[in-house]
Amino acid sequence: MLRTVKDLERYAIHATDGVIGHVRGVYFDDKSWVVRYLVVDTGGWLADRKVLISPLSVVRVNQLDRVLSVSIRRQQVKDSPDIDTNKPISRQHESGYLGYYGYPYYWDGGGFWDAGSFPSLLLNVSERGMAWSDGRSDIERTQAMGEVGTEPGDDAHLRSCEAVTGYRIETSDGHLGHVKGFLVEEATWAIRYLIVTTSDWWLGHDVLIAVRWIEAVSWLDNSVTVALTREAVKSSPVYDLARTLDREHEVIVFKHYKKTGYWTD
Repeated sequence: MLRTVKDLERYAIHATDGVIGHVRGVYFDDKSWVVRYLVVDTGGWLADRKVLISPLSVVRVNQLDRVLSVSIRRQQVKDSPDIDTNKPISRQHESGYLGYYGYPYYWDGGGFWDAGSFPSLLLNVSERGMAWSDGRSDIERTQAMGEVGTEPGDDAHLRSCEAVTGYRIETSDGHLGHVKGFLVEEATWAIRYLIVTTSDWWLGHDVLIAVRWIEAVSWLDNSVTVALTREAVKSSPVYDLARTLDREHEVIVFKHYKKTGYWTD
């Protein structure tokens, strides 16, 4: 199931003992293009504070009621590290956040979530609570927490989808359009597509460009370079934001570009 980030921003977050708030933004990893945190507006009960919720916490998605159920309590959220969601988030911030909730690091194994594709596989839930998926003890995990992300020059690696919306799209033969939105895969939380409007170049339409076709991103120049030609994009299948993207349409898009679908990996 693929959903737009705009759609996610309409969801409520329900803790085990009540409502936390509503999704107001998304942070993704600029290396793997995977959603790492939901920015949640807690409303009046936390004095309008915004908090981060990891997909590691999500246990159920209710599409009908637009609710994400999470495995944490409201008090845990209230006592969680206060991170300024208006500023860049570094490994240092993440280490404190993940350590507070007892979550493993996701960046060690080379996959979307450590060595795997799904956040649920990163967690090994036992009667003692959360533990590392590789079997390390709480003491070993705590020691590891003190070794990662503590350098003074630790760089931010998370990007806001809101901030990247509007980035220019550059092809192998010139400017094409700009980023209009993102499509996220529910099971892995990977961003699979950029929704691109081509109206900057011609009286065009919205199209999908797979993240794996990105050659480079200039965060300073606000541009994304893709390994496609303008003509190929111009003649690509039209994407309709009002319709749910199904695998049939995905196959048509990949066949148009003579590419192999990510679902065959």
